[in-house]
Amino acid sequence: MKKVVRVVLWLVFALFFLFPLYAMADFSTRDLINGGRTLQAWQNLVADRALYQAIIISLLLAVFTVIAMLAVLVPTMIWVRLRAPWARRPVEFLCLLPLTIPALVIVVGLKNVYLWVTYFLGESALTLTFVYVVLVLPFAYRSIDAALSAIDLQTLSEAARSLGAGWTATILRVVVPNIWSGILSAAFISIAVVLGEYTIASLSGFQTLQVQIVALGKTDGPTSVAASLAVLLFGFGLLLVLSLVTRGRRRPATLGAA
Repeated sequence: MKKVVRVVLWLVFALFFLFPLYAMADFSTRDLINGGRTLQAWQNLVADRALYQAIIISLLLAVFTVIAMLAVLVPTMIWVRLRAPWARRPVEFLCLLPLTIPALVIVVGLKNVYLWVTYFLGESALTLTFVYVVLVLPFAYRSIDAALSAIDLQTLSEAARSLGAGWTATILRVVVPNIWSGILSAAFISIAVVLGEYTIASLSGFQTLQVQIVALGKTDGPTSVAASLAVLLFGFGLLLVLSLVTRGRRRPATLGAA
C-alpha cells in the first residue's frame, strides 16, 4: 500500500512540474502564422543578436558573481570560525540582510555608489556583478555555513598548520576539499539567482537575459518562451549535476580523510 501511495505521489509531482514545461515547449515550437511546427524560436536564441548578447552578458555575470562571492565569503567564514568566533553572528546578519531589502530599495540605495563604479569601470552591464554578489550572499552563506558545520574545522586547520602548511595551503588543500559540496551548492544557487534576476537589471537600464525575455514577450512570444524554458532546463541541469557530485560527499569529514 505504501508503495502504491509513493508511486501515485511521484506521478502527481511529476505531472505538476513537467506539464508546464511541456506547455512551454509546445508553444515555443508552434508556427503562429502558418500553423504546424517550427524551431525558429529556438534558432533565434543564437540568430537574434540582442538576445544572444543578453545571454552572453548573463552568463558572464553569473561566472564573475560566483568567483567574487567565493573569493570574499569562503576565506571570511573560515577566518571568523577560527579566529573571531564572536563575529559569527554579525557576519551572518550582514549576509542575510539582503533578503529583507526589496530590490527597488537596493537599486536606489546604490545609485550614488554606482556613479563612481561607472566613472572608473564604464557603463558595462558586467558592473552588475557587485550588486549580484550582495544579492546572492544569503543563499551562498547558508550553503557554505552548513558545509563548515559538518567538519571539525579547528582540528583540520591545526593539523595542517602543525605539518608546516601556510594559511593559503590550509584553506585550498585541506578546508576547501572538505566543504566542496557546500561551495558547489553556493555556486549553483548563485548562478540560478543571477540568471533569473530581472528587477535590478531592468531598473538599472541593462539588457540582461531576463530583461530581454520580457521585451521579446511583447513582440515574439515563442522566442521569449523558448529562452525562458532554456533557462529553466539549465537550472535543472545544474541541480542534477549538484546531486550527482555531492552524492558521495555528505558524510562528515574526518582528520584521516584530510
